[in-house]
Amino acid sequence: MVTAGAGRPATPDGPAGPAPSAARSDRWPADPAAALAGGVDGPDLVRRLVGVALDAAAAGARYRGGPVPAGGPDAVARAVREACPDVLPQDGAGAEAALTAVVRALAAGAADPADPLCVAHLHGPPLAVAAAADLTASTINPSMDSWDQAPAAGELERLVTAAVAGLAYPGRPSADAVVTTGATESNVVALLLARERAAGPVQLVCSDEAHHSIPRAAWLLGLPTAVIVPTRDGRLHPDDLAAALDRTPGPHVVTATAGTTSRGIVDPLPLIADVAAACGAHLHVDAAYGGGLLFSDTRRGLLAGLDRADTVALDLHKLGWQPLAAGLLAVADGALLAPLSVRADYLNADDDTEAGLPDLLGRSLRTSRRPDVVKIATTFLALGRSGLGRLTDRCCAAAEDVAGQLDGRPGLRLLSRPELSTVLFRPVAADQLDDRTGDELVAGIRRSLLASGRAVLGRATVAGPAGRGRLWLKLTLLNPHVTAADLTRLLDLVEQAADQLAGAPGRATDGASTPG
Repeated sequence: MVTAGAGRPATPDGPAGPAPSAARSDRWPADPAAALAGGVDGPDLVRRLVGVALDAAAAGARYRGGPVPAGGPDAVARAVREACPDVLPQDGAGAEAALTAVVRALAAGAADPADPLCVAHLHGPPLAVAAAADLTASTINPSMDSWDQAPAAGELERLVTAAVAGLAYPGRPSADAVVTTGATESNVVALLLARERAAGPVQLVCSDEAHHSIPRAAWLLGLPTAVIVPTRDGRLHPDDLAAALDRTPGPHVVTATAGTTSRGIVDPLPLIADVAAACGAHLHVDAAYGGGLLFSDTRRGLLAGLDRADTVALDLHKLGWQPLAAGLLAVADGALLAPLSVRADYLNADDDTEAGLPDLLGRSLRTSRRPDVVKIATTFLALGRSGLGRLTDRCCAAAEDVAGQLDGRPGLRLLSRPELSTVLFRPVAADQLDDRTGDELVAGIRRSLLASGRAVLGRATVAGPAGRGRLWLKLTLLNPHVTAADLTRLLDLVEQAADQLAGAPGRATDGASTPG
C-alpha cells in the first residue's frame, strides 16, 4: 500500500483532497500544445485533445470507406504530404490543428485491422479497453527501468508476468516471464539465454517455416549459421529434426513453432520435446501466434507439450488484441533470466536493492521501456481468461466457417483445413495455367483488391507435391467480430477479381487494375 503523505488521502479515492501544492489550476493553459499530459491538470486537457483526435480519426475512416485507402502508395503518400506539407515548420499550428491534420491523414490512409476485410497479416485489431489503458499509460509515462520511475507499473508487471508464466507453465512455481516488444525481441533473448546457459556458442536448428527473426537472431548474436530443416506439409517432423541434430555438432538450441506465419500450423511439440531432450538441446517454442490458445478451454490441447520448452515467445498483440507492442518471453525456470542482470548505480544500486527497492533493470535488454503491461493488465482484468478464450475461439471458428464456404465454391480451392485462424486458398483458374502465370494471377487478385481499397489479403508460397512453390491467397482472421456474411462478401470479391483477371493474364501484375 502506498503510504499517504501530509494532506493526502490514504487511497486515491480517500476523503481528503490533493495537497495544496497540487491544487487544480482554474485557467486553461495558454498553449495547449506545450502543456503536459500528467499531473492533476493534464488529464482534463488530454480528454479535450483526445476528443479532437478521435473526431479526426472517425472523419478519416469515413473518408477511407473501406479496409485500406484506394489508389496505392503514390495516392497515400500524396495525401499525407498534402496534410503535412511541412512537418517541422518554423511556427507550430497549435495542438488541435495538428491533431486534426495528422490523425485524419493517418486514419484516411490506414490499413484498419478492425475492418472485417483486412485479413492479410498477424496484425490484430486492439480492444477498446486496451487502447484506453494504453492512452492512460502514455499520459502517466512510467519508465520501466527503475522502481522510482514506475512504482505501481513495476508491480503490475510482476503480476502480469507471473500470470503469463502460469499459463505457459502451469503448476511450476519456478517459471517466470519478461515483457518484450514482440516475438522478434523474445526470440533474440531466448537464443541469448540459451547461449549463456551453454557458456558458449550454440547451434540453432529450426524448420524452414520458422519465423525469419529466428535465424536472424542467431546472426545478430554471432552464432553459427542456422541449420534449416525442411518441413513436411508445413510441419517440423521429429525424425527429420533428430537426423539434423545427429549430423550437426552441438550444443544445440532447437526452435519449434506453435502457429506458423504462413499457414498457422502447430509443430508436434511433445515429440519435438522428446527429440530435444534426448540430445540435451535447449528447446525454444515460438508461440507468438498460437500462444493465444492458452486462453481457450476448447483449443488449449493443441499446445500440449508447450510446458516442456525452456523458453516460449508469446505475442498478445495477435490473439490477445493489444495495441502494439505486447510481447512476452516465458521461461521454465526464472534462473534462466540471470544473464539479463546488470548494475547501473543510478537505476539499481546495490544498497537500494538491499534496502528493498525492486530491480527492474534486469528484466529486459532495454533500459527505457514504456509500460506496455498496463494495457495487458487491464485487458486481463476486464475479460479474464474465459473472455479471452471466447475471442480466440471466435477467430478460429471464423476460419472454419470460411473453409466450409470454400468447399462450396467450385472456382476456389482450399489448401487444407485450418488449425488456428489462417486459411490458404487460390482460384482453380490459377491451377489451369502454367506455374508462373498462375502465380501472377493469384498475385494480381491480391494487388487488385488492395489498389481498389476493397480488401487486404495476404499471400504465402507453399511447395507442392513436386516441390515447386505455388502462391496462395491467405486470410489471417484475428477479428473476433467478423461474421459469415463478411467472409462471403470477401470470397465474392476474390471471385470477381479472378474472373476479370483470368481473361487477361497479362494484366495480373498490374497493381492499378481493379475488379469491376
